[in-house]
Amino acid sequence: MDVQKIKLRFGIIGNTYDLTRAIDIAVQVAPTDLSVLISGESGTGKEVFPQIIHQFSARKHASYIAVNCGAIPEGTIDSELFGHEKGAFTGALSDRKGYFEVANNGTIFLDEIGELPLSTQVRLLRVLETGEFMKVGSSKVLKTNVRVVAATNINIPQAVKSGRFREDLFYRLNTVPIVMPALRDRREDVYLLFRKFAQDFAEKYRMPALRLNEGAQQLLQAYRWPGNIRQLKNITEQISIIEKERLITADILQNYLPANDEQRLPAIYKKDKREEKSFSSEREILYQVLFDMKKDMTDLKKLVFELMQKDGDANDLQQKKAMLIRKLHEDQEMDVMQHQPFSSSQVKTSHADVPHIQDTEEFVEESLSLVDKEMELISKALAKHNGKRKHAAQDLGISERTLYRKIKEYDIN
Repeated sequence: MDVQKIKLRFGIIGNTYDLTRAIDIAVQVAPTDLSVLISGESGTGKEVFPQIIHQFSARKHASYIAVNCGAIPEGTIDSELFGHEKGAFTGALSDRKGYFEVANNGTIFLDEIGELPLSTQVRLLRVLETGEFMKVGSSKVLKTNVRVVAATNINIPQAVKSGRFREDLFYRLNTVPIVMPALRDRREDVYLLFRKFAQDFAEKYRMPALRLNEGAQQLLQAYRWPGNIRQLKNITEQISIIEKERLITADILQNYLPANDEQRLPAIYKKDKREEKSFSSEREILYQVLFDMKKDMTDLKKLVFELMQKDGDANDLQQKKAMLIRKLHEDQEMDVMQHQPFSSSQVKTSHADVPHIQDTEEFVEESLSLVDKEMELISKALAKHNGKRKHAAQDLGISERTLYRKIKEYDIN
């Protein structure tokens, strides 16, 4: 089928190559029984592709079930997917069929596959390999013939390295990968999507559709859209309801675009190519930032002491390295952890070798309290944004609710 007809049928808007390529792969793989892994950021529209695969397969007349793995509690996920026997656990008052049994001969879409517990990943791998599974609390092996399509918004290879996702399951699911591009990589599609959403909301709320002037169009396409299509749709709906003027200028549009979106802590951290694990809270991100600061300061100290030991002329050293030593003192307050403190004998030896460098003994250990640092960062962010918690929370990379809790916990005025 022509790609344009598929876009019309499933409500897909856009003409970029990456989007068209993803649709083409979905149509080609649909007639087979191969497992498909769809990856992409949250809000990019990954949920459309399992429907395309199902509708263009021989299973289109059988069941299609979409399961959000991240929305099911860990204690009940096995029961939801594979079913359970009566009395298998507290509250199991009767036998129950799981999704894999109900979707037999059909397609099951596992969204947020990266949130599956490791124990459930083992069960899923067996289903993919042999088509066999057992209900919770049962020893009877059941068979199912299900096409599995999975989606994730996390970096699965990185999750494999950190031990949060099984490598064999990743390769089994990733038989055919489909990558959904982020909205910032589809800049020519942003205005098309805005017009579509504006028209939809105009019909829904019975009002004239929004229009953008040239400046607003340029601002719309230049914005990074961290929330992708979902964020664009929400902002379009906000403007449609709130603004009485139907011609939107760049100044009006700017009021609805979150500020400082590129200064969020998670975005800064992702630039570190040495990343070896993902973080589940802002506290862990802060730990990593502080450790990196400590390492930089430790390296600088080692460099200074090596220069002091190698250079026999202390006066010449003081002249050539004055700026470096002064910078070391200015940055001393950033050193939150001392990796390997010098003993008193080492300090005396250094003074003996370089008698004219008196300020070496002025190094002072400061508080290593993470709470103090956290309070300091929160206070600075609130001062920067004149007490506006929403903007301060965005700057810190945490939710406004979390910021409010910490303000109350630390009694920050």
